Amino acid sequence: MLKNIAIIMGGYSSEYEISLKSGNVVYETLDRNKYAPYAIHIFKNKWVYVAESGEEVPINKDDFSILINGEKITFDCVFNAIHGSPGEDGFIQAYFELLGIPQTSCSMYQAALTFNKRDLLATLKPFGIKTAESYYINLGDTINEDAIVEKVGLPCFVKANKAGSSFGISKVYKKEDLIAAIELSFKEDDEIIIEQFLDGVEVSVGVISYKGETKVLPITEIVSENDFFDYQAKYEGKSQEITPARISEDYENKVRREAKKIYETLKMSGFTRSEFIFKNDEPYLLEVNTVPGLTKESILPQQAAEAGISLSDLFDNAIEEVMKK
Repeated sequence: MLKNIAIIMGGYSSEYEISLKSGNVVYETLDRNKYAPYAIHIFKNKWVYVAESGEEVPINKDDFSILINGEKITFDCVFNAIHGSPGEDGFIQAYFELLGIPQTSCSMYQAALTFNKRDLLATLKPFGIKTAESYYINLGDTINEDAIVEKVGLPCFVKANKAGSSFGISKVYKKEDLIAAIELSFKEDDEIIIEQFLDGVEVSVGVISYKGETKVLPITEIVSENDFFDYQAKYEGKSQEITPARISEDYENKVRREAKKIYETLKMSGFTRSEFIFKNDEPYLLEVNTVPGLTKESILPQQAAEAGISLSDLFDNAIEEVMKK
């Protein structure tokens, strides 16, 4: 009997187009001998099943079911491919938890925590995870440029605190440019994090639950053509992503240990991709993504391929892991 898998994609954030690409890759890749995949688009104004003909069928949110030709279809598992809200911030996890439908990303609390950069970094600090100096502003706060520069120095990064995307981020070199950067970030979120610029090798580390164990994937080095790893660098090819990373064995061991420690300390599940920058020979955590890109060009699938895990295996394992629980 084929298992019905709802692949949810889209979302409410600026990254919905990337999510649709990720979701379609999952849809095309899943083994049709084991699964009956359904492409589900989730947007603020509609939740719909999209048939291959393009026909849209509304989702019944009461039990996350659809009606096709008078037949009610429910799902054995949800494959979460939504970047940003509501797929990466805990909302969708809570919804499926309440309905008792297994889903492939981490649990509600872990999603909400990792989505909030400020709270994530504060939670991990007592466990010895190193992070950049940071300064926080909520919408409506008085902005003290001198205090910001004194705390984090220049250049610095101004970013939305709770946006899963690479939108609303600026690298600021001069004090007089801070206000414009802060206003840009406030377009994405009502909380802002301003971080010290760390000048060092940037790496991305995928950690997944694979065959019941925590598995750290081969490391990717990020070399951005732009001034930093922004939206263009991440999604429009304006960066080199080198897997395996050109780093020393010492660096590799340190960052693998940190990434695994973060995954296990936070009791994560599913896919994660953590970003680090090396400073004084130590890895400093920037952020943790819990629904990373899943296109063939995306970092986590590249890392899996380097580890000898095909896309089909990667997606199949994600479903098997949660169906076992």
